[in-house]
Amino acid sequence: MHDNRSLVEHRLKRVLEERITPAIYPESVPLTGSIWVAPGEPVPVAEGLAAPREPVAVGAKWGAPWGTSWLTVAGTVPARWAGKTVEAIIDLGFDKNMPGFQCEGLVYRSDGSPVKGLNPRNQWVRVADKAVGGEEVLLHVEAASNPVILDYHPFLPTLLGDKETAGDEPQYRLEALELAVFDETVWNLVADLEVLGELMAELPEDSARRYEIVRAVEKALDAVDLQNVNATAAAARECLAGVLAKPAVPSAHQISAVGHAHIDSAWLWPLRETVRKVARTTANMTNLLDSEPEFIYTMSQAAQYDFIKTHRPEVYEKVKKAVADGRFVPSGGMWVESDTNMPGSEAMARQFVYGKRFFLEEFGIENDEAWLPDTFGFAGGLPQIIKAAGSKWLLTQKISWSQVNKFPHHTFLWEGIDGTRIFTHFPPIDTYNCSMKGSEIAHAARNFKDKGRASMSLAPTGWGDGGGGTTREMVAKAKRMKDLEGSAKVSWDKPAAFFAKAEAEYQNPPVWVGELYLELHRATLTSQAKTKQGNRNSEQWLYLAELTAAAAAVRAGAEYPYDVLDRTWKTVLLHQFHDILPGSSIAWVHREAEKTYQEVAETLMGLTVTAMQTLAGAGVYPEAGGLGSDGAPVTVEEALARASVLPEGVVAVSVSERTGGGHVLDNGLVRVEIDDRGLVVSIFDLEQDRETLPPGAAANLLQIHPDFPNMWDAWDVDEFYRNTVTDLTDADDVSVLGFGGLPQIASVEVRRSFGSSTVRQIILLKSESKAVEFTTYVDWHETEKFLKLAFPMDIHADRYASETQFGHIYRPTHTNTSWEAAKFEACNHGFLHFAEPGFGVAILSGSTYGHDVTRTVRADGGTTVTARVSLLRAPRFPDPETDQGEHVFHHALAPSATIGDAVRQGRLMNPVVGAVFGEFASIEPLFGIDNDAVTPSAVKLADDRSGDVVLRVYESHGGRASALITPKFGFSGFEICDLLERPITREGVTVVSDNDGLRVSLRPFQLLTLRFTRTTGSEA
Repeated sequence: MHDNRSLVEHRLKRVLEERITPAIYPESVPLTGSIWVAPGEPVPVAEGLAAPREPVAVGAKWGAPWGTSWLTVAGTVPARWAGKTVEAIIDLGFDKNMPGFQCEGLVYRSDGSPVKGLNPRNQWVRVADKAVGGEEVLLHVEAASNPVILDYHPFLPTLLGDKETAGDEPQYRLEALELAVFDETVWNLVADLEVLGELMAELPEDSARRYEIVRAVEKALDAVDLQNVNATAAAARECLAGVLAKPAVPSAHQISAVGHAHIDSAWLWPLRETVRKVARTTANMTNLLDSEPEFIYTMSQAAQYDFIKTHRPEVYEKVKKAVADGRFVPSGGMWVESDTNMPGSEAMARQFVYGKRFFLEEFGIENDEAWLPDTFGFAGGLPQIIKAAGSKWLLTQKISWSQVNKFPHHTFLWEGIDGTRIFTHFPPIDTYNCSMKGSEIAHAARNFKDKGRASMSLAPTGWGDGGGGTTREMVAKAKRMKDLEGSAKVSWDKPAAFFAKAEAEYQNPPVWVGELYLELHRATLTSQAKTKQGNRNSEQWLYLAELTAAAAAVRAGAEYPYDVLDRTWKTVLLHQFHDILPGSSIAWVHREAEKTYQEVAETLMGLTVTAMQTLAGAGVYPEAGGLGSDGAPVTVEEALARASVLPEGVVAVSVSERTGGGHVLDNGLVRVEIDDRGLVVSIFDLEQDRETLPPGAAANLLQIHPDFPNMWDAWDVDEFYRNTVTDLTDADDVSVLGFGGLPQIASVEVRRSFGSSTVRQIILLKSESKAVEFTTYVDWHETEKFLKLAFPMDIHADRYASETQFGHIYRPTHTNTSWEAAKFEACNHGFLHFAEPGFGVAILSGSTYGHDVTRTVRADGGTTVTARVSLLRAPRFPDPETDQGEHVFHHALAPSATIGDAVRQGRLMNPVVGAVFGEFASIEPLFGIDNDAVTPSAVKLADDRSGDVVLRVYESHGGRASALITPKFGFSGFEICDLLERPITREGVTVVSDNDGLRVSLRPFQLLTLRFTRTTGSEA
C-alpha cells in the first residue's frame, strides 16, 4: 500500500486549523461592551462593579501597562438558539500563546460572585447548557493589562517591568465580544483527532498501530463535509471510535496527571498582581471541577491561599468548598515554593512550619509531600528539614534543565547531609506545564529511567508560571488516553496517592547523596545584591528578636510579640520565593523588596530594643550597653569603637610602614601585609609560624569579567565568562584609617576606580582575633559585568566545606568529572572552610552567597586553592538597572580556623547584629549548652501561645556531639518535637536530672527541637 502517512498528517493539520476547530462555534452574535479604567492600583471588587462605564467596541485600544479596566458585556440569547449550548467569547487581545504573560481577566456576575478566569487558552464563559432563548447576559470582567515582558528571544531590556517607568500607552486591542453557540460534538471531534494525530506522530514508522490510526483518521476526514462540518462531525467521530476504544497493553507506562498551575509568587509581575493571578486561576479550576467529575487539581504555596483569603474572599469560599470535597488539593506544605539554596537554617524550617500549619488550620490537611517543581536546585540540608516537618516525599522538576549532566534517576531516595533519606520523584515528562500533548506523554514514557523496576510517573498538568491552570481540552485529551493502545495510561491523581503507589511499587530505589545541584541559573546566587542582603539581615534579626523577646518574657514577665513576629516571618518567607530572593524578577519586585526589608529591619530592631530595655528595667541587664542614646542598636562605627582601653594582657594592634610600600597590621597573633596597590600579600600566622597566602599571590583582589550569558540574563552565568578577566590592581589611594586612636583596631583604607564605578575598602584587624576583615563599598555603574573578590590560599585541599542549612556540605576543589566541573558557581551561607591536617582557613561572608573555587599546582610543587566570592552582576533583563548604585559587603579571612570557628564567626559577620549578639551575651542565657558543636538555631516561645519555651539546636561541626542543655528557668517537663512543635519520638535524648536539664547525643548535623513546659513564675 502506498505510504500516505505524512500526507494524512499535513491534511489533518490544515483541516483541523481551518475548518473543524472554527466550527466549534458555528453561530455568534455581538455583545455590547462598556468600560471603566481604574485610576491607579486595583480596586475592591464592589468598587469596580459599581463604577460608571463608557461604551467600548471591538477594535478599541485599552490597557496601560499594569492598569486595571472593568469591562461589562451585555446581550440577549437569540430565540432561535433554544435548546443549544451557549457561551460568551471574550478576547481581550490575547496573542494566543501561553497564558500568564499578558493581559488576563476575572469574570464576575453582578452580585460579585466570581465565575472564571480569562486567558489566551480560556476565552469562553458558559451562559447556558441548554438555552431557552431570550436569556439576558450581563458579565463583568476585571481586566488586567499586564505588559508582555518575556519574548524569550532575544531578552531585550525593557522599562515595562516597573509601573514607575512603563508609561501609559495602551497595550491591547479588544478582539472579540460575542455570544456563540457551542457545538460539543465538533469540540469532541477536535479532541479525538488531536489525540490520535499526536499519538500517530509518536509511534514507530513501521508500527501496525500507526498504520491503523492513519487509516482511521483518513476515513474521518473523508467523512467531514468541509462546507458543513457541524452536520457531519458525528459521522466522523464514528470513524474514530474503534481505534480510540483499543486498550493499552498491560505494561504501558502509567502517568498520574495532577491538575496544576505553578504560579510564581512574583516574577515578571509584582506581588500584588499574583493575588489576582491566583484568584483568576482558582476561579477557573473550581469552575472546571464542577463540570469534570474525574478531574483533580492541586495547588501549593500556603501564602497564595492566604492571598485570596485576604483579598478575594469570594473566590476563597469556592476553593474551601472544593478542598472539603477532596477535589482541590493543597500540596507542598510550604509558605511559598522558595529557593532552597540561600534561605538560612531556621528560615527553611519555618517555610514548612507556616505552610503546614496554614493547611492544618484552614483545611485540616497534613501534607506528606514537599512540592517544588521550579526551584533552582536543592541544598543538602533539605531532606532532614522535610522529615522534621513531618513530611516524607519530594517532587521536583527543574533538574531536567541541567546543561551538562543528565540526572540518572526519576524516582530515587535523596540522602541529605545528616543521612536522612526522602523518597523523591522527578517527573520524566520534563515540564511542570504539561498540556497533554501526545509528544509530552510519549516523552514521559520513553524518558523514564526506572523502567523494569517502576512503572509510574507524575505529570503536573496545566498552564503555569503566570497561571491559568488546566483547561477542559486537557481534561478531554486525558480522558481519551486513560486506556489507549500505543499510549501511556493517563489518570487524574492526588500527589499523595501517586507517591503512596510509587513508593509501594519501588521499594529499593537508588540513592543520591548530597545536594541536587542545578547546572543552570547559577547567577541567581548573586543577582540583586540588596535583596539578598535584606534576606540575610532579616533572618538574623528574627533570631535576635525571638531570642530577646523570649528572655524578656521569661525573665521579666513581658508580653511576647506573637502577632508581630508571625507577620514578619510570613513577609520574610514570602520574599524567599524562587524568583524574588534569586534576583530574577522585574524591577518593581526588587524595588518593593528593598523597602520591605527596611521595614522588617526597623520592626525587628524595635522588638529587640524593647526586649533589652525590659531586661534592663528588670535589673537583668543593668547597663543596656548595646543601645545607643536613641534606644536603637549601635551603628557599625559605634560597634567598632565600643572600648577605649584594652583589657589586661591583650596586645594592641600596631600599624607600621611596609618595606617597598604599603602597611603592616600586627596584633601578636597574625601579621598582615598590604602593599601599595591595596592588596593583601601576606597573612602570616605568628602562632603557627605559617604563611596563609601562596608565594607571589594577593588576596582582597577584585576581579571583573564580561558577563553576557547565552540566555536568561539575570539567572545565568556561563563558564566562558572566565575566559576574560581584569584584575583591579590600580589604587587611587591606600592609607591608614584611624579609629580615634583605639588600640584594639587597626585598618587600612583602599580606594579604586574602574569603568564607571568606584570602590572603597577597609581592611581591618582587631586585637585577639586572627580574622582579617574586609568591608567593601561599591558604587556600581557597570553593564553586563561580573565582580568577584579573590582570596588565594596556600593549602593542600581536594575538598572544602560550604555552610548550608543545619550544617555544611563538602564540594571538590578539583574537576575530575563533568559533574564536578559543572559546579563552577555554588552557594554558601556564612562560611567556606578549607583544611589540611593541622591547619584550616575560613572565608566568612556577611551577605553574599555565590562563590567559585579553583585549584592549581604551582611550580614549587605547592597547591594554591583560590576562593572567589561573587559580589555584583549587571544583567539587563528582566531589570535593566540591576544592582546599579551603592552597596556594602562584609567578608573576612580567618587563618587557623576550625569548622567550629567558622560556624561561630560566620554568624557575627553583620557588624550591627554582631554587636547586639555581643551585648546580649552579657546576660545569663535562657539555656546553657556545654558543647560548642551543638548550635542553637532558635530560642522562642511556643507558637501555640502556651508560654512553653522552644529550643532548636543542631550538630554544626559534622561529627557526633554530646551536650548538657541546662534551662536557666524553672520547668516541669520537656518534649522532643517536630518543627511544628508537636511531640515526636526521637532516639538519642536522655534526661540527666529533673532539676538540672538534659543531655543530648546528636549525630552529625542532626537537628533537634525541644519544648520545655515552664513553671509559673519561673524567671531566673
